[in-house]
Amino acid sequence: TITFNAALSACEKGRQWVQALQLFCEMAVSRVQRNTITYCAAVSACEKGQQWVQALQLFCEMAVSRVQRNTITYCAAVSACE
Repeated sequence: TITFNAALSACEKGRQWVQALQLFCEMAVSRVQRNTITYCAAVSACEKGQQWVQALQLFCEMAVSRVQRNTITYCAAVSACE
């Protein structure tokens, strides 16, 4: 999980939202558990790429997956909609 989170964060910083979502999906395929940090990095990557629909889908998926949302995740979701 830590390695994937670091890669997702790098994608966010590089504004590579497509790659971030690919990594995010790869985690599910590889059965790597996603946590708050994972979702936050993915939502932020989508936000940086101006992909508000994707960002909100991930944000909503957190509740379904029972992953705790935090202030950073809420802020990234709101920022994606601006």
